[in-house]
Amino acid sequence: MRPETALASIVLDDVSVEREGRAILSGISVELTAATTAVIGANGSGKSTFARLLNGLVLPSTGTVRVHGLDSRRDTVALRRRVGFVFTDPQAQILMPTPAEDLALSLRGLPRAEVASRVSAALAEHGLSDHAQMAASDLSGGQKQMLALASVLITQPGLVVADEPTTLLDLRNARRVGDLLLACAAQLVIVTHDLDLAARCDRAVLFEDGRIHASGAPVEVIGAYRGLCA
Repeated sequence: MRPETALASIVLDDVSVEREGRAILSGISVELTAATTAVIGANGSGKSTFARLLNGLVLPSTGTVRVHGLDSRRDTVALRRRVGFVFTDPQAQILMPTPAEDLALSLRGLPRAEVASRVSAALAEHGLSDHAQMAASDLSGGQKQMLALASVLITQPGLVVADEPTTLLDLRNARRVGDLLLACAAQLVIVTHDLDLAARCDRAVLFEDGRIHASGAPVEVIGAYRGLCA
């Protein structure tokens, strides 16, 4: 079941992000309550920085970010427990020698029997049961992204933020990762260049030159993006 809207609000109020005196994001004010939101735009438009604001990987230079009632500055530790982040390159997330060990790491501190049960279920759901004890480095690109996704979803986060999770994948694996993300129980914000995937979301946000250029129904926002690219 998707989270209730009142408990799944992402609010940015006049947020800017600057690095070395250069504005990356400027004047970002938006509230996201949809179950699934696509973030689209050209390379360098600010999409990835926006995504990293949502779990405290990047803090605002000015303004405030509140995710599910948590302030990104004041509640950073709690926010990172609440938000699961899927990176473009799964190598950034795979920390342990085998898939089974990597998933178990995400559940450290829980009773051993519960860990074993949840790891087994996650491996099966993501098509990795036969590779549980394989060296993670020997997995295919698609399998590595599945493992990275599984390591996030196994923690049962309230919000999943995925930063271009299908970019390095072939069409079949990209479709499968997209399907799993859209079906997950958590609220989802997905940064993507895949406009077909964006069109399947409930809402879309278009970034241009560090600002929100359009926000609303995906078909309309995608149309605005195509207009910018014309």
